[in-house]
Amino acid sequence: MSRQEIARAPAERVFGLPHPRLAAHVLTYTAHHYSRLDLMPWRLTPLGVITVTIDLAAPPIRRSVAEDGRTGTDLPSSPVMGLRDRPLVLEQAGATRGIIIAMTPLGAYALFGLPLRELANANIALADLLGAEANLLVEKLAETPGWLARFRVLDDYLTARLQHGPELTRAVQGAWLRLTTSSGRLRISTLADEIGWTRQHLNVRFREQIGLTPKTVARIARLHHAASLLTQSSPPPWSDVALRCGYADQPHLNRDFRTLTGCTPTEYVTDPPG
Repeated sequence: MSRQEIARAPAERVFGLPHPRLAAHVLTYTAHHYSRLDLMPWRLTPLGVITVTIDLAAPPIRRSVAEDGRTGTDLPSSPVMGLRDRPLVLEQAGATRGIIIAMTPLGAYALFGLPLRELANANIALADLLGAEANLLVEKLAETPGWLARFRVLDDYLTARLQHGPELTRAVQGAWLRLTTSSGRLRISTLADEIGWTRQHLNVRFREQIGLTPKTVARIARLHHAASLLTQSSPPPWSDVALRCGYADQPHLNRDFRTLTGCTPTEYVTDPPG
């Protein structure tokens, strides 16, 4: 949600970190309570995380918007959003209360026990992935007073659940870390050589378990690096940003921004997506 939209709605947001034992699986908790929100569009850009929204009170309207501006499909209650290689525009209106969990692929793979290609570019109800456990978790969170106490409930639930979940292949997990920690500047052929796989085999195994190809994950990591530079208080010139982030030139930077965020770098800096 953009700053302009938040300013129009009396809002409560509380950020929390998971217990250190979950650091490799869960990045953040973000609680929210919007008591009033007029119908507004907001744009999500591809992220290097899987987001799990736990609705304690779902908004009456929350739906996707097609590229031509027409109303798309309604999002399910407590939607899980997998990794994306394209922007997503949503419309939301009405009061809402809940918690958004940002998970790494390692965590999401262990939690849901299925290849993350099944979540890629999708919005799936938490109950469809966890069954009756999802409703029990929502009820327990609703009965627990205070956001910080609810975060601790999530710590306990996720710790118990993740320790019995499947693990990403070590090579795939290592490839993910290399791509993201290098801000997408590592060549895929070099990565494949490091692992000892052919590039084709790396693409197949990586996409199956992560949901996107290594090249796409590298593009998203590069985009985030560029966005972090452009949104500094004193950002460097765009040509310098393109060079530092591994783009061939500034037009290459512009094309990737349009493809992945749905807007130009200038529009992104003026009104960052939610």
